[in-house]
Amino acid sequence: MAIPILMYHQVGVPAARGTRFRSLTVHPDRFLSQMRWMSRLGYQGLSMRDLMPYVLGKKSGKVFGITFDDGFRNVFEHALPVLNELNFTATNYFLPHQLGTSNVWDANQGVPKSDLMTVAEMRQWSATGQEVGSHALEHVHLPQLSDDEAMRQIRDSRLALEDLIGQAVSAFCYPYGDHQAKHRLMVQEAGYTNATTTQRGLALTSDDMFGLPRVGIWRSTHLLKFFQKVLTGYEQRRRR
Repeated sequence: MAIPILMYHQVGVPAARGTRFRSLTVHPDRFLSQMRWMSRLGYQGLSMRDLMPYVLGKKSGKVFGITFDDGFRNVFEHALPVLNELNFTATNYFLPHQLGTSNVWDANQGVPKSDLMTVAEMRQWSATGQEVGSHALEHVHLPQLSDDEAMRQIRDSRLALEDLIGQAVSAFCYPYGDHQAKHRLMVQEAGYTNATTTQRGLALTSDDMFGLPRVGIWRSTHLLKFFQKVLTGYEQRRRR
């Protein structure tokens, strides 16, 4: 069974044409249309926590995963109401040391500032049934760190988030998708049950659960392209 795990970043009004990483912002109307159409087609959108039984082959059904990287406030503002309306769940990968700040890791790349959720907003996200996942303590390149520091980023972020929300944190996402085989082992040793990458493809039962591929959804992903990616296995074909 091949399962699409959608990868979003921001849900808001995209920056001006020519702005770096403009493609990472999906307009709220486009996100709403994508989610409503999936619901109309009989699909259930699930967080990684809820999706794992399907990825592991323990359950079957018309499901797809929904993930958001970085914990942007505009996801809280624009995506959360849609998820709640459709009874979908999603995973947002947070950076506990950067809650309530902004995308400071993009500051030197000409990317517009965008606020991240506060602790209170993250807690509200969790309280509605959405999943809190980890994206490390800060938005770091794990391969550029010492093994001890990489493990600290992976392990301590889970502990910090669990302390903030009072719930177990089991999902991890590699910042920038940047990692090596040893980091997958670290994630497993740190107590997570799954981790996602930026590798394109549909998730298969035979995949490494600590290196799951995703389907990137961008500003320019119009509805026909969205269906092509999600329902026809286009991303999986590109992966192979």
